[in-house]
Amino acid sequence: MNTSSPAPGIQRLRQELESLTTEAFRPELSDIDRLDTLEIAGLMNSEDADVPTAVAAQLPQIAAAIDAIAERMARGGRLVYAGAGTAGRLGVLDASECPPTFNTDPEQVVGLVAGGPEAVVASVEGAEDDRELAVADLERLGVEPADTVVGISASGRTPYAVGAVEHARSVGALTVGLACNERTPLAAAAEHGIEVVVGPELLTGSTRLKAGTAQKLVLNMISTITMIRLGKTYGNLMVDVRATNEKLRARSRRIVALATGASDEEVEEALAATDGEVKNAVLTILGGVDAPTAARLLAESRGRLRPALDAAPGRARMMGE
Repeated sequence: MNTSSPAPGIQRLRQELESLTTEAFRPELSDIDRLDTLEIAGLMNSEDADVPTAVAAQLPQIAAAIDAIAERMARGGRLVYAGAGTAGRLGVLDASECPPTFNTDPEQVVGLVAGGPEAVVASVEGAEDDRELAVADLERLGVEPADTVVGISASGRTPYAVGAVEHARSVGALTVGLACNERTPLAAAAEHGIEVVVGPELLTGSTRLKAGTAQKLVLNMISTITMIRLGKTYGNLMVDVRATNEKLRARSRRIVALATGASDEEVEEALAATDGEVKNAVLTILGGVDAPTAARLLAESRGRLRPALDAAPGRARMMGE
């Protein structure tokens, strides 16, 4: 009979996990596999309903982080997400949505997942435990003081995420730690700690559930509000959308029409003159300028449509100034 006890490292990790809210066992759900499908779906739905409340409790911390990120990105910095497993995949997802939504350069918002691209679709053994892997990934990117690194980890203790934040901070980059437990090493390592405590999961330790939902909500806020602060929208219209398919081309036309109230013919003419650039097309119509002038005004306003409109001579004439 084998009477040997677990290795000290495993024992220590087990104790660590048992102290985490996200890993807590819920005995009241121990018969969940005996319930019918509708009952389980109802349980999951009621569990998920608590997530926005947990996010709301961290809104001041989220807003402070976003303001700091936007300030860095306005100076040319990049936004880098770093995490392992579900957390890393969510960062990759959020980063990949920025180019088509906000016409960002693919290198401007980057998602790093422990183990590299293959870890997006398959588990890479041991990658999340490797701090040095995080350092190597950030060094490969050439992270510098203008950049922001957001470490993402449900437990708040994942070595890859903590290592990424610690290295980024050591080189002067802005750092954010997003976790789903309280008093985590990740939040402590970062300048901006965001701890969205969603409580124990329906399935013990399955942090792709409520914790994953919470992380997705916060990442949505970080990228979307940062882009709003950078002038990537006009009101609630995605005027920097990149029209790469028929659906997005149709959306581009609709956005120009909503922003300007122009006829279909005017919208088509403006988009044709500006090579399909929505923001430029809006400026030609509302500012009463030609396409080259629109491009110049937007360049001078660092891509922000409202200041460009204020500077447009045609706009001033239309307003009787």
